[in-house]
Amino acid sequence: MKFSIVKNYKIFFAITITFLIVGLGSMLMRGFNLGIDFTGGSIMDLSFDKPVQVAQVRDVLKTHDLGNSIIQLESNDSNAKEAQGVLIRTGVINDEKRRAVMDDLKNQLGNFAIQRVENVGATVGGELIQQAVLAIVLSWFLMIAYITLRFEFKFAVAAIIALIIDVTVTLSYFSLFQMEMDSSFVAALLTVVGYSINGTIVIFDRIRENLKIHRRSESLSQMIDNSIWQTMGRSIYTVGTSLFAVVSIFLFGGETIRNFAFAMLVGFSSGAYTSTFLAGPLWLFLRGKKAGQ
Repeated sequence: MKFSIVKNYKIFFAITITFLIVGLGSMLMRGFNLGIDFTGGSIMDLSFDKPVQVAQVRDVLKTHDLGNSIIQLESNDSNAKEAQGVLIRTGVINDEKRRAVMDDLKNQLGNFAIQRVENVGATVGGELIQQAVLAIVLSWFLMIAYITLRFEFKFAVAAIIALIIDVTVTLSYFSLFQMEMDSSFVAALLTVVGYSINGTIVIFDRIRENLKIHRRSESLSQMIDNSIWQTMGRSIYTVGTSLFAVVSIFLFGGETIRNFAFAMLVGFSSGAYTSTFLAGPLWLFLRGKKAGQ
């Protein structure tokens, strides 16, 4: 006999609520580690006597706790592995720390000429953050409309609750571990929204099909469990291949996109969890039914 997801809903609800409480508490108490895209920072445009690599520059910056800085090679070749011109963007640093960084760069990588040194404002800023939030909320409303037309309103509400949990979980991880949030995080969050709803729709589609042939001898809870298990193989294959790609990016993609990959890793994992263990039971309770009925 297969494990009943619906009958054990209390376990999954308790796990979810506990983590959400911890995550929301962290967001309220600790906040977020906003990157330079949100807070602004300092720019150093340097021209070295000899070509240097991004990894070499980042190794020097790491000794000053600036390993997450944005480093761009100034070259006509987009595939260039090294160049003399380097644009370094860090968080806000004072003149003393900037001089220390530049001294270490000179000692370890050779002489350079300073093309530009200045402080800059945030590239994302409040307006773009508001636009990102608006995009996410608007996507939820459009999804509610689409799912209501294709399925029913209760399916739509259950799906959006699952989506909100996925977004909150992703935000919680970044707050708990104080990982840096930059503009790529917004892109990752929107990707998570699109990915998560896909898994939920697959299960809801099977539930809708099984509703048409639902026998009175079979409870609604059993029908939901059967629907989830009927799509389990597809869900595992989809999640497995997606996570394989994301983990590869996280491990081998380099420093600049690691947080982007981590956000998708958390979001995809949460999406698989909510689609499988929460969406079905949520729909059941929205219909006014209890597990076993």
